[in-house]
Amino acid sequence: MNPEQVKTTVTTTKDGTILYKSSALTVKVDDNDVTFMDRKGNVLLAENGFGHGNVAMTRPEYADIAVDQGFDLDADEPLYGIGIQQDGKMAKSGTYRRMIQGNTDDYCNIIQSIKGYGLFWDNYSPTTLGIEEGKFYFTSENAGCVDYYFIWGGDADGVIAGIRQLTGTVPMLPLWSYGFMQSRERYKSSAELTEVLDRYRSTGVPIDVMIQDWQYWGSNYLWNAMEFNAPEFSNPERWIKHIHDQNAKLMISIWSSFGPMTKPFRELQPKNLLIDIETWPQSGLTDWPPRRDYPSGVRPYDPYSKEARDIYWNHLTRLFNLDIDGWWMDSTEPDHMDFKEEDLDLPTAMGPWRRVRNAFPLMAVGGVYENQRSMANGNDKRVLILTRSVFAGQQRYGSNTWSGDVQSNWNSLRAQVPAGLNFALTGNPNFNSDLGGFFANSYNERSQDGSATQNPLYQELYVRWMQYGVFCPMMRSHGTEVPRELYYYGSAGEPVYDALLGAVKLRYTLLPYIYSLAHDVSANNGTYQRALMMDFRDDRNVWNIGNEFMFGRSLLVAPVLEAKYTPERAMSKSRSGIGNVDFIEPKTTKLYLPAGTGWYDYETLQMHEGGQEIERSVNIKSIPLYVKAGTILPIGPDVQYSTEKPWDDLEIRVFSGANGEFCLYEDEFDNYNYENGAFSTIDFKYDNKARQLTIGARNSSYEGMIQERTFRITVVTDGHKREVKTVTYTGKKIKVSL
Repeated sequence: MNPEQVKTTVTTTKDGTILYKSSALTVKVDDNDVTFMDRKGNVLLAENGFGHGNVAMTRPEYADIAVDQGFDLDADEPLYGIGIQQDGKMAKSGTYRRMIQGNTDDYCNIIQSIKGYGLFWDNYSPTTLGIEEGKFYFTSENAGCVDYYFIWGGDADGVIAGIRQLTGTVPMLPLWSYGFMQSRERYKSSAELTEVLDRYRSTGVPIDVMIQDWQYWGSNYLWNAMEFNAPEFSNPERWIKHIHDQNAKLMISIWSSFGPMTKPFRELQPKNLLIDIETWPQSGLTDWPPRRDYPSGVRPYDPYSKEARDIYWNHLTRLFNLDIDGWWMDSTEPDHMDFKEEDLDLPTAMGPWRRVRNAFPLMAVGGVYENQRSMANGNDKRVLILTRSVFAGQQRYGSNTWSGDVQSNWNSLRAQVPAGLNFALTGNPNFNSDLGGFFANSYNERSQDGSATQNPLYQELYVRWMQYGVFCPMMRSHGTEVPRELYYYGSAGEPVYDALLGAVKLRYTLLPYIYSLAHDVSANNGTYQRALMMDFRDDRNVWNIGNEFMFGRSLLVAPVLEAKYTPERAMSKSRSGIGNVDFIEPKTTKLYLPAGTGWYDYETLQMHEGGQEIERSVNIKSIPLYVKAGTILPIGPDVQYSTEKPWDDLEIRVFSGANGEFCLYEDEFDNYNYENGAFSTIDFKYDNKARQLTIGARNSSYEGMIQERTFRITVVTDGHKREVKTVTYTGKKIKVSL
């Protein structure tokens, strides 16, 4: 990006201090430090020099190229961001960690403060972040100079807007990517994969995407060959067509590494475009534990090289040309087995790996996005990338980052909520986790009772994780050791199955809201999962709440994150001692409603005033969901996939008690024509005092747009919902008295 021209005045004091003043900020620069102040002179952030020289003492071999910088913190000033971590913390006070990309921890080098500023530490090498009482600091091992951006936004949304102005905005993802996705580690044949989809269709479980994990390419020596070499996946044209004929999409696993017998490996190796580290898998055999006497020879490629990125894509076109819809880019951190510190000094196309280590996922993901967009037909299908790692700016590449191979337990579920919220505060809005957790073997029983699918301990955990997933930008069920397909958990009329199905169906009724929110994210720098401090900063009670969040600006989600019916730990892999579990028996959960507005219980429609903790009755089917007074919420049709029915008969649900507005967004759902104006928006505004809803004139248009439609207007008051009027809308402004 090119710097904007900003009117500033520059003055120098008698002691040599330089003051730069604009209409928004004053920056003071003296011999030692830089201080940032608002236009009234209040200090926002000040360097304190803390840490100078520490790197040289701990790692003398990097003393000449290591950099560090300290900053002051107010006594009660929380910081947020950093990326995705599994520490369960919302505010990051007391954090000390060496930030280097890993399987379940991802780093973006961006923090932001409750005071409304952000800081992007623009360094790609392993970096230590310390946040202590009254100060925080960054220490990077390979840079040569301190390089950071101070971002003044005034509030969290302003900081996010600044981050995206600096590092890239968010493209629209396809509508189908917001539907339910089913995965497993792994489907062992195309027949197994398609059978799951067929069974979902026959049982009426809505689904949009099937995902195929690894080894469709054959042996580990053919790791990530980007071809269907395994006999069990032969004739891919036929079974991929079957998936599409069933109105579903296919996402497929690709990696950042290649086996020695693959075509990509043999093209990359002579050009020195592989990084010589041990990565997954380490054995060419599939035995477990790995047979190290049969080394796999798998190596990650060098994504810092444009030539290597192009080679990667050229081989990936074999799959692209088969009409595969999305890329699951696994191990983009990448896996670094048998880690040795000296490995970080291996060469890459951009210098020593230590200097650019943490940008590996940014380069790898960016290579796929940019190459697909450059194809002659690359704009016909939106890029959708699921990836395991991330760096600052990756939001511009059509990617959604998941939290890695997390454990299936309650602590891990609880950790996902603040992990996703802090990730969003780095400007990256797209986050998800393996619904149910990845490693679930501890819930498999050794008794005759069967697998975890029939174990109440895992059933309860899986339901609650699935309910949380309704309100993630991607809703994707995945894991190992235990099948996740819904039909393994009972049948209609049984509480666990009904709870899982209810979560999926709720997701689909919210699609018009979610897709309109996606437009807000793309066009207006919005955020899906919003930490409560974003919207209710004046309520200090929410500053460190990491178990609730806003989904968009209207829905408050307080997922049940504690076991109510079973012990939280699997007991000797057996149900013995648990007894019969009545998942419909009423239990209670506590949650906090932020101050400054009224809140409607989505299920009971009961109204509550904000600024208080309440206790709510729940059973296994319950999702504590609250709607902000003044919300205008579109309710979508009951469908089996996202585009099954047009949105020509939407319920528009108005929650009274405050003024409100909403922008309904629609386009062609899976191409980039929206970038050239092919979309439509309809603005809704509610005047609470006048009891009047205004439906504005439609803005813009696209091919196939609904020309005439019905809106069924319903109004929610405390404990009641009533249908007021059904109106026919042809694109002209309408006022509806309520």
